[in-house]
Amino acid sequence: MSNEVRDPLLPDRNFISSLQSLADSLQNRVKIEEACDRVVVDCNGLLAERKESKTGGNRTAKKKVVEKISGSNTRTINHHCKRYVALKIMYFGKRFYGFASEAQMDPTIESEIFSAFEKTRLLVGDKKELQYSRCGRTDKGVSSVGQVIALLLRSSLKETDASNENSEEIVFKEQHEQEIDYVGVLNRVLPDDIRVLGWCPVPVGFSARFSCLSREYKYFFWRENLNFLAMEEAGKKFLGEHDFRNFCKMDAVNVHNYKRNITLFEICPSDVRYDGNQLLAFKIKGSAFLWHQVRCMVAVLLMIGQGLESPDVIDTLLDTEKTPRKPQYTMAPELPLVLHSCEFESIKFICSADAGLALRMHLANQCRNYQLQAAIFNDALLSCLPISSGQRSLKGTSKKKASHVPLMSRPTEPSYEERRLKLNFKTFSLSKSS
Repeated sequence: MSNEVRDPLLPDRNFISSLQSLADSLQNRVKIEEACDRVVVDCNGLLAERKESKTGGNRTAKKKVVEKISGSNTRTINHHCKRYVALKIMYFGKRFYGFASEAQMDPTIESEIFSAFEKTRLLVGDKKELQYSRCGRTDKGVSSVGQVIALLLRSSLKETDASNENSEEIVFKEQHEQEIDYVGVLNRVLPDDIRVLGWCPVPVGFSARFSCLSREYKYFFWRENLNFLAMEEAGKKFLGEHDFRNFCKMDAVNVHNYKRNITLFEICPSDVRYDGNQLLAFKIKGSAFLWHQVRCMVAVLLMIGQGLESPDVIDTLLDTEKTPRKPQYTMAPELPLVLHSCEFESIKFICSADAGLALRMHLANQCRNYQLQAAIFNDALLSCLPISSGQRSLKGTSKKKASHVPLMSRPTEPSYEERRLKLNFKTFSLSKSS
């Protein structure tokens, strides 16, 4: 017989066990009822979608969808009218890792733009429904004053289904004045080095990439002692359709045709001067460009301008039968390169008066800010100690300028055919091992 005496104030162990069993049973019942509720909600959603498809209505379920788009969390709304819109965008590319956000490197221009879409609640539907396209995929450090993207955005128009506009001819109606001020709304939340310049309604078959007729780049450089006439003579040799495999970074995996058509080459002066030196720009226009094509073209042109190469070297490099392997040379820097404009048929960008005024004031203010920075660096330059005529470098000898090795005497990269052969062999080896 046990001598243990139970405290009458403590509950019986069997009673505690019964309470625990009852609590577990109630918790399981709650989970079952919640699951049933979810099934009912899903069924109601399916019935609503089926009813909508039968009636041809344009109403969607009033719910918010959170979707990962271009590396940023984008909150989209499904119960607003929408329309297909093209946006013209400028950006100063110095601090960005390129335009596109697929490389998972931040910040990119695209990620900043989609962040602005999220803040302004302009996205309608999920990622697959946006029909998003971009005209140019500029690389790290490259700027633009004419980039174009297209996608479905929220619209304030209620009477017409702006998202199903099938007319190829863009007709500007009075109702556009009642539309959302896309330029003003987005520019209020975008960073200082990105701005929307205009917007335009476009037909649903429009693609910012494939509907583009031509792209025009500018590359700025200082005139210094460059031979202007020699560079102009050499640049004219690019005009027409040529194989530019020796003027690009070759992507043998995805690109198999290296012929591109250049329709314009000019050397344009500007009003910008510094210390007696004038700023010029190469203007190059074509239907499409290869990876780093413009920077490679400029690198060779500057060698010609310095008198290090003859203009005839352009002919030699464009002759891929005679020169199947690209000589090794360094591309021109990325910072002076600008995607200047993208040409489309029947596209006219618009901007409200208020948004246009705010845009001009912002850009003028940015110009003043950068001129102030330039003035500070110029003041620092003037404050440097003078260099005596007999001063030597730290090593005690004058720094020698690197001697130029002619392009056609340099080591070469593998040809396209050699790259493809290597890729095919690698693919065959992997398939055989598996």
